Amino acid sequence: MKLTIDTTEKTLTCEIDHQKQVLDLYTKEAFELISLQWVKVGWNQKYSYTFSWFGRPLLQLPEDLIRIQEVIYQVKPDVIIETGVAHGGSLIYYASLFKAVGKGRVVGVDIEIRPHNRKAIEEHELSSFITLVEGSSTDISIVEQVKKLVTLGETVLVILDSCHTKQHVADELEAYCSFVTPGSYIIATDGIMKDLYDVPRGNPEWTWDHPTAAAAEFADLHPEFVLEQPKWPFSESDLTDNVTHWPGAWLKRT
Repeated sequence: MKLTIDTTEKTLTCEIDHQKQVLDLYTKEAFELISLQWVKVGWNQKYSYTFSWFGRPLLQLPEDLIRIQEVIYQVKPDVIIETGVAHGGSLIYYASLFKAVGKGRVVGVDIEIRPHNRKAIEEHELSSFITLVEGSSTDISIVEQVKKLVTLGETVLVILDSCHTKQHVADELEAYCSFVTPGSYIIATDGIMKDLYDVPRGNPEWTWDHPTAAAAEFADLHPEFVLEQPKWPFSESDLTDNVTHWPGAWLKRT
């Protein structure tokens, strides 16, 4: 695909397989094409590796954090289970939301929690909202350990942000889907990989090996889950799609 932005004529020309389409630069369609390229270039430049939350590195696109905040406030989960801990920034982010609303706790699962990250999380002001579980997120004993941290009747939201291969995400979806309560979500993050196969830091295998594919196949096999982007609670725009690293990620339990 070739995109040509002409700020003088206020047009965006999109050329695919020698077929050209000229769009008004200031339209929904142009915004969506430019946004996807912005996300791809930003990912390659590690843009999402430049943020922190309450002192901890937070390796997420800010747009995704705002959108998941909207969902958390709507669902009001008692427990968020997140696979993938890294520096702990996401755990601290969710913990801060729980502190603001006066309830909730976070369970973070990772195959390896590095000592300096564990120390920083456990010494953080919001550590009382967080439980860390070290081990493979798909190990049966680890899943059982997480299960014991959830009380019957609690509302649970699950975020999958560890290994992003299609098979691993598929295994995580099967392992944690039963935790998700009706009206809540299990979220297979970082499906943007499917659009990053051709960037310098990308991988050609990402054309098929990505979380979005795992989520789509899971939805086909589990009719109790609907694959859909959550509705925005507020909008005065004709835009409809998230600018995101998480396309095709949101599986809602009906």
